[in-house]
Amino acid sequence: MIRTLILIFCFLAGMKSIAQEKSQKSVIPEADGFVFIKGAKMQPGKNRIYKAIYDATKAPKDPSQILPALNMAGSELDALEVCDIPLSHAKFVIVFHGAAINGILDNSHYKEKYGIDNPNLKVLTELRKTGVLLFVCGQNLLAENIDPKILSPDVAVASDALMVLMTFQNEGYALMSF
Repeated sequence: MIRTLILIFCFLAGMKSIAQEKSQKSVIPEADGFVFIKGAKMQPGKNRIYKAIYDATKAPKDPSQILPALNMAGSELDALEVCDIPLSHAKFVIVFHGAAINGILDNSHYKEKYGIDNPNLKVLTELRKTGVLLFVCGQNLLAENIDPKILSPDVAVASDALMVLMTFQNEGYALMSF
């Protein structure tokens, strides 16, 4: 038993030595954030442009949590901030369809559906202010009979999510699916 405790302590001490404390810098405070790993062979580079399209189809298990795609995009913006890389180096796009559409409902409709305020609205505004492009699938809205007027004004209607995904991937954007 003591040997196991010693091994656990050594493991945790080793992990502490490779990671600094989570930075106080945060572009999107609601996201998980980023911890700088000392000595990692691959670090974010100041001379790179990071182009990613986030395919947002999933809802969180708990409606009081933000959408997984928003969390991941926010975490990556935090990574750039922690590494002192200008946010202008992030070229991010998020396209919402499927279950993720509920996360972009305006507050009154979200509250009607889940009984709580929409935790995603502030994050959507923060992301848009950093230059993230936000789209929702018009085909999905039609199929589900969702009026675009009940969605966050930060999100623009695209004719089709798959066309958005193909367009940005054809322009060299990495696909991130959440």
